[in-house]
Amino acid sequence: MLKKLFAISFSLLITSPVLADDITLDADNSVEYHQKEQKLVAKGNAIAKKKDMSIKASTLIGYYAPKTKNKISRIEAYDNVEMKTTDTSAFGDKMIYDVKEDTAVLTGAPAKIKSPRFVITSKGPITYYQSQQKATAQEGVEAVDNKNNHVYADLMTAWFTKDKEGELVLDKIDIEQNVKIISKDTTVTALRGTYHAMQGKIYLYDDVVITQNGNVLKGSKAETDLNTSISKILSGDKSGRVSGVFKEKKKKKE
Repeated sequence: MLKKLFAISFSLLITSPVLADDITLDADNSVEYHQKEQKLVAKGNAIAKKKDMSIKASTLIGYYAPKTKNKISRIEAYDNVEMKTTDTSAFGDKMIYDVKEDTAVLTGAPAKIKSPRFVITSKGPITYYQSQQKATAQEGVEAVDNKNNHVYADLMTAWFTKDKEGELVLDKIDIEQNVKIISKDTTVTALRGTYHAMQGKIYLYDDVVITQNGNVLKGSKAETDLNTSISKILSGDKSGRVSGVFKEKKKKKE
């Protein structure tokens, strides 16, 4: 579904990979060593690789850790950024990767995480914690699954796990702030919730409003099944109440 984000170019000059710790850095145009700043600058379809991860961009800058040799502590990626880990990819305009913390902060217009089962986009930064198998996205976040269900929020924390084949897949997403779910003819809003990707269900809490075909249900807790597109208000705490407004169907004229 996504268009290819960059074209292969500057292929006349191929540089040899530069080994730095467990990271290799190469590019089609050039790889420059800046001794004073203790950094490497790779230009033209640049690629940084380490075990289970690769970073591509128009320009990559690798900074050496202080008082070390051939150990890159930080990578900056600019323009047409793409990061891949197993079957999950991330795209943006800029990325800062902290090698020691194994954490990548991605920004773009918007930044994006994509897998075969879902796409998450964000107007704000996406932070990916590879060793913790989680990602956070802030500001104008949208998650779309492969059944075209849309989940919106201003803060999402996605947790990943390995399936039976050993591939990394989405497990759940914690959603907060301005939560909205749009599924076929149903819209649900709430203050917070949790999306369980394996079951295709979203549990919502606080100020829940379900709107479907002109009918409105309100309560403190709800469940949305994305497989069936059925949403229902559930019994919350002892003081929780459920209210509804149902639109009367117009009778057909005889």
